[in-house]
Amino acid sequence: MDFFFNLPIWLQAAIKGIAVIAVIFPLAAACSMAERKVSAWIQGRPGPNRAIVPWVAWIPFLGRFLQRLGVFHLMADGGKFVFKENVVPAHVNRFYYQLAPVIALIPALTTIVFVPFGVYWDATHTLQPLVLANLDVGILAVFAVGSLGVYSIILAGWASNSKYPFLGSVRASAQLISYELSMTLSVLPVFLWANQPGGSGTLSLFDVVQLQSGHGLHWHSVWYVILMPLSAFIFLVSLFAETNRQPFDMPESEADLVGGFHTEYGEFKWSLFFVAEYAHMIVGSGVFVLLFLGGWNPLPGLPLAPLIAGLPAWLGALIAMAIFLGKVIAFIFLFMWVRWTLPRFRYDQVMKIGWQKLLPLAIANLILYAIAIALIQK
Repeated sequence: MDFFFNLPIWLQAAIKGIAVIAVIFPLAAACSMAERKVSAWIQGRPGPNRAIVPWVAWIPFLGRFLQRLGVFHLMADGGKFVFKENVVPAHVNRFYYQLAPVIALIPALTTIVFVPFGVYWDATHTLQPLVLANLDVGILAVFAVGSLGVYSIILAGWASNSKYPFLGSVRASAQLISYELSMTLSVLPVFLWANQPGGSGTLSLFDVVQLQSGHGLHWHSVWYVILMPLSAFIFLVSLFAETNRQPFDMPESEADLVGGFHTEYGEFKWSLFFVAEYAHMIVGSGVFVLLFLGGWNPLPGLPLAPLIAGLPAWLGALIAMAIFLGKVIAFIFLFMWVRWTLPRFRYDQVMKIGWQKLLPLAIANLILYAIAIALIQK
């Protein structure tokens, strides 16, 4: 790891950019496959289980297992998206129509760099975060950059010159404004708690995890989902709305908008929108795990750092990443479970929940914890 930091800055940036793309695209493809299999299991269907690579078929057990799991459908889907004819409708604004899917990827991939996904002990026996850009204002960077993703939806809806995509883009912008406030207010109690006397004094996601890493179940170091369950609930609901996932998928809403903002899109451009959506899901899940579920710590009151202190740095880092990734995968499964369990809200219900229910609840929650923290500090 020290070797990497001795490389020129431009080479470090290039390696990090390639790493983000190399990780997110396969993860998005895996999420797409998991979405289809999870929905099939919930509905009592086998799901995709036909495609197979001929030279894998003869491998005992493995080929059949991967086929039944639907893994080979990823390869078929990837080839289909890349090699399908690039059809551009005649009525669209061609330049912005082509630009929108690219813009969708930029904030989705950029927010990855602010999310720590593990820890390791360096050569000076200091615990360091595994993160591509370790900022003291990490949570602000995630919110600021992540919220820019709605511009690609607005651009796609406008450039399509069609009423259904345009309505979907208008819904997306209204939904972002409605739930961004509640999401921001829900994390303020976390950082008020973190910035008590003796706290970290920053908005760093790494420091928030460290404050949940104390020994024993002392109330100062318990996971924040236990200490602040209402904040976790508000953040969770807002996260579903911000990622446009059912029951808050108003920008798409196939029942009344055909396909919403991406109705006029197909082939590879269509797939880029869904890579961006799954990337936002992965980042949102990671942020929730860091803020409320102890990050890479295995259990409340059981910090990981002392357990990996005597191990090689690379092995400790792998263990931390495995724990963090396991929690993120479980959270992504929750996204899919909710999608195939709950019905879609009506648009007026989405607005009512955001402004009349969730926002007052978030304000009351912030005031309650602000008073509680002020009393504790006396």
